[in-house]
Amino acid sequence: MYIATVLSHPQTRNLEGSLLDSLRNAWGGGDVVWLNPDEAAEFALPAMPDNRWQVWQDLQGMGLDLVVQPAQGRRKRMLLADMDSTMIQQECIDELADMAGVGAHVAGITARAMNGELDFEAALLERVALLRGLDADVIAQVLRERITFMPGGAALVATMKAQGGYAALVSGGFTSFTARVAEELGFDENRANTLLVDGGKLTGDVARPILGRQAKIEALEQISAKLGIAEADVIAVGDGANDLGMLHRAGTGVALHAKPVVAAECDVRINHGDLTALLFIQGYSRSEFATP
Repeated sequence: MYIATVLSHPQTRNLEGSLLDSLRNAWGGGDVVWLNPDEAAEFALPAMPDNRWQVWQDLQGMGLDLVVQPAQGRRKRMLLADMDSTMIQQECIDELADMAGVGAHVAGITARAMNGELDFEAALLERVALLRGLDADVIAQVLRERITFMPGGAALVATMKAQGGYAALVSGGFTSFTARVAEELGFDENRANTLLVDGGKLTGDVARPILGRQAKIEALEQISAKLGIAEADVIAVGDGANDLGMLHRAGTGVALHAKPVVAAECDVRINHGDLTALLFIQGYSRSEFATP
C-alpha cells in the first residue's frame, strides 16, 4: 500500500478538493484525508502510479508538491537535518564573506559546490581562507542580524520530539552557528566544522577532520546505532550535493527547495511547502503539531 500526499505553500493554501478527487479516481485511490484544509491532504493507493512524475510535474506548475511513498513505516523516529538553506534561510559562510568584503566571490563558489560542480572540502577550504583576519566577533553579529530560520522548522523539531523522536543537526558549516541554531530550535545534538581563531581573528582555516558528505553519512550511521534504531527509521532533509549521501541512506530523504542536481536524485522533493511538509508526509495533521 502507498500513500499520496499533496501539499501547497502554507501561506497560499490553494489545494482544492476537486483536484484531489480527480487524482484519486485516476489512480484508484481511497478516500481523501485532509491534514489541514486547503493546504495538505493524503489518500491511500494500491500501487505506485506509472505516471507519478508526470503528475508531479503538472502539480509543480500549480504550486503544489506531490509525494508518493510506501504507507508502512513512514513515521520516523529520528530527524537528521542540514542547516544552511535548510533549517535556516542563509548560507553562513556567504554571510561571513559578505562582512569580509568578498561576498559575491564566495557566494559563487558556494553555489557551485552545493550543485555538485566542485569538491566540497576543497571549496570549503578555499572559501574559509578568504575569511582570514576577520574579527571573530563578527560571527555573533551575523547570527544576530542576518540569520533567519526556515519556516516550519521549530514545529518540525518540536513535533518529532514530542512523539519520542531524536533530532540531529549535521552541517558542512560551522559549530559557531549550529550550536546556536540547535539550541534555538531544540535539536538534541549538532555536528559541524570548527572555525579556527587566533588572537580574536579567524585564521582562515578549519579544524580537521572536515565534516563533508561522508561525515553526514557517518552521523546517520553513528546516531541511529546509538539510539538502537534502523536507518529506515530516519527522515533526512537537505538541499545540497553534500547532502545526497545521507538523503539516499535515510528511510526518507527529503530534497527541500534543493538544487536541481540534488532534487533529480531524490524521490521526495518539496519545492513549495515549508519544513512542516516533513510532518505532513509522515501523516501528521496540523492539529497534531507540537507548539515549539
